[in-house]
Amino acid sequence: MKKLFLAALLVVGLTTFAQEQKDKPKRAGMENLTQEQKNQMHLKRLTSELDLNAKQQLEVGKIIAEQGTKKEAMKAKHEAMKAEQKRPTDEERAAIKKQMLDDKNAMNDKMKAVLSPEQFVKWNEIREKNKAKRGERKGMKRE
Repeated sequence: MKKLFLAALLVVGLTTFAQEQKDKPKRAGMENLTQEQKNQMHLKRLTSELDLNAKQQLEVGKIIAEQGTKKEAMKAKHEAMKAEQKRPTDEERAAIKKQMLDDKNAMNDKMKAVLSPEQFVKWNEIREKNKAKRGERKGMKRE
């Protein structure tokens, strides 16, 4: 009887650890791309979703490239601080947040100038939807 009980307990224990793991997000392949390739993919996606014309594609491409450059610089700065095992102070953290907010507002203004009102609304909806998805993925990582 003890052996049967131990065998059942072992089976239950193994099945709880052998649960199916979800596939990694599509981002795994994106890590191997250069910033220019990522920018091109982003531009293609926006072109199809927002139905951009040729002039808008050029302008949006410039905006995306500028944002990508800023993003890479911030990432390099963060990695350098991480390598030094240095944490930013509260003032530095506040300055970084302020800079990010300023960059976001500047991008909104630039996109508003390039896109039609309908496209701008749709672009904001897409951003909000993506933000929600990122939040869901973050929640899954923490659990």
